Amino acid sequence: MVRGLKVVTIGEKYTIVIPKEIRTRLRLKIGQKLLIRVHDSSIVLEPLPEEPFKELERILGDFTFDRRARKRAEEFLMRVVREQCRSSTQSSFSR
Repeated sequence: MVRGLKVVTIGEKYTIVIPKEIRTRLRLKIGQKLLIRVHDSSIVLEPLPEEPFKELERILGDFTFDRRARKRAEEFLMRVVREQCRSSTQSSFSR
């Protein structure tokens, strides 16, 4: 098989096990959040950063958030993710 390409079986309650090679390569941890979305006829799982503000700081540079600004930024990011999930799901089912 191609590196990073594995076949898994859907178990009871529609669970899947992410193969160890992929878990190791992506440094996935137990309890870590994944974004799941539909793209065309595929299911895409994307690891979410454990600490989104540290990831944002890494991308944008040194930022200091007060509680209010942090809450607004968090709400904004969640809205964006929800909208992307909705539009991705709607476009997949409309085909």
